[in-house]
Amino acid sequence: QVLDFGWPDMHTPALEKICSICKAMDTWLNAAPHNVVVLHNKGNRGRLGVVVAAYMHYSNISASADQALDRFAMKRFYEDKVVPVGQPSQKRYIHYFSGLLSGSIKMNNKPLFLHHVIMHGIPNFESKGGCRPFLKIYQAMQPVYTSGI
Repeated sequence: QVLDFGWPDMHTPALEKICSICKAMDTWLNAAPHNVVVLHNKGNRGRLGVVVAAYMHYSNISASADQALDRFAMKRFYEDKVVPVGQPSQKRYIHYFSGLLSGSIKMNNKPLFLHHVIMHGIPNFESKGGCRPFLKIYQAMQPVYTSGI
């Protein structure tokens, strides 16, 4: 059985996607004692780390005692191979997912509307006096707006 849950490199998946991945992994692992999950990643290791870390949180809530050693092996892999390369947004989403599982964060199903963006000052990245910021807005991983520079 092969499932593709891919998303663009250097991006964090939607929380719904993380939930779907963890549920699919858990269902497969609990279906038979000989079942294993193999994760494959074409991009950077951070995407793989999101899945491993999310499932470690998920399995702490849903796991049986038999899965304790598997969680330990996943934790060692995560700490040895993945942690140093995670993007800040990927790490943040793991905390969001953990909050969802614990109940401290609730998902908002209502649409959000961006009415304005305020920038207080322009950073001075060059000695010649600043930078040329622009704004790019995405909806469902598709760019819907790009400002002028």
